[in-house]
Amino acid sequence: MTEPTILAIESSCDETSAAVIRGGKVLSNIVNTQAVHEQYGGVVPELASRAHQQNIIPVVTQALLKANVEKSELNAVAFTRGPGLLGALLVGCSFAKSFALGLGIPLIEVNHMQAHILAHFIDEPTPQFPFLCLTVSGGHTQIVLVKDHLTMEIIGQTTDDAVGEAFDKTAKMLGLPYPGGPMLDKMAAQGNPDAFEFPVGNMPEYNYSFSGIKTSVLYFLRDKTKENPSFVEENIADICASVQKTLIKTLLKKLVKASNDLGVKEVAIAGGVSANSGLRQTLQQYAEKYNWNVYIPAFQYCTDNAGMIAIAAHYQYLKGDFATQYVSPEPRLKF
Repeated sequence: MTEPTILAIESSCDETSAAVIRGGKVLSNIVNTQAVHEQYGGVVPELASRAHQQNIIPVVTQALLKANVEKSELNAVAFTRGPGLLGALLVGCSFAKSFALGLGIPLIEVNHMQAHILAHFIDEPTPQFPFLCLTVSGGHTQIVLVKDHLTMEIIGQTTDDAVGEAFDKTAKMLGLPYPGGPMLDKMAAQGNPDAFEFPVGNMPEYNYSFSGIKTSVLYFLRDKTKENPSFVEENIADICASVQKTLIKTLLKKLVKASNDLGVKEVAIAGGVSANSGLRQTLQQYAEKYNWNVYIPAFQYCTDNAGMIAIAAHYQYLKGDFATQYVSPEPRLKF
């Protein structure tokens, strides 16, 4: 089989992205992040889908140009089927189906969360199978046992809110601008992580809960600002550092348990929250403490991007895993 050349499209939330991959090597990865949501303090689904419609053709054109690949050279078109926002997914799905049909080439549907994990195979070094991957984002928090490129099992997940939501909601309570998570991370770097104490959630097995810490922060800020109206302003860096430390401790506590129980020392992180500097640093410390081989993706492959869709599609292409023209988006797509 000749090395497949695949165009990949990602449109699950507020990034319109296209990438070209050839023989497992990403040649281009173009991402257009929608700025329209900043004034609303969060992603507005209807505005997201409209922005995808405006961005998708320029982004695909740029990806092909940067890769120096003609449409006629493509062997398949891949797209994110889910999970994600229905309207946003629909734009990428419809475009991919039309593009593939027009060129007479196969269509590949990709699971967004599996693609986050497979981003580890874009660059060297790559994890050895089996490995544990902590996938953390605004919508998901999961521990996944990865047995091979296309065989994955969720062994633990949040029972309520995702850790990314806990970061964002805390940032909003503190009056930080959108996007909240990265702003909280930036402020935390200047603060004392031991200044304040918040509860670490404790769920059965490898599962998580983050609703409790959000409530705890809410009541903490309410009580402190009653005593001192300037409390947040005077202590914001320490609050951010303390909350971030608690969230990271919660995440890694279950990862340690899973590693010990399963005897797996290959450990990776993926998803938007894997860009968090505190999590990256703490994971490196845990690697030394527990003798783990740790894998952290490059920043451009942490947040939503088509490069990760492309690498997932590459392995699916090799297995002959193609979709039909009857495929439709699945906002709550499971593994």
